[in-house]
Amino acid sequence: QVQLVQSGGGLVQAGGSLRLSCAVSGRPVSTTNMAWFRQAPGKEREFVAAISWSGGNTDYADSVKGRFTISRDNAKNTVYLQMNSLKREDTAVYYCATARSWRLVRGTMEYDYWGQGTQVTVSP
Repeated sequence: QVQLVQSGGGLVQAGGSLRLSCAVSGRPVSTTNMAWFRQAPGKEREFVAAISWSGGNTDYADSVKGRFTISRDNAKNTVYLQMNSLKREDTAVYYCATARSWRLVRGTMEYDYWGQGTQVTVSP
């Protein structure tokens, strides 16, 4: 059984930084593309960033490019999202997910297992 357990997140002032972690069990991340999504109140879940199984390729939403960094530690079977220069509009519940596809993709339907979600709140 594949499980994704997230940690990190919380409350931070605008301009601050946070790091999210996603520990995966039941599937080696070394063979799986991974991604982060987020969902703000009243909005649809949206793509944030993705990383290939090798770590050699990444993809970012325009809204976070240059501020967020996705990375992976295959030895720990964990994926991270480093978030810098946070803005109020980054406030959302963040989710990690494992991809069905070997390609880097952005659609939620392309991902099969999801973490439990973690709240990130950016204050003025």
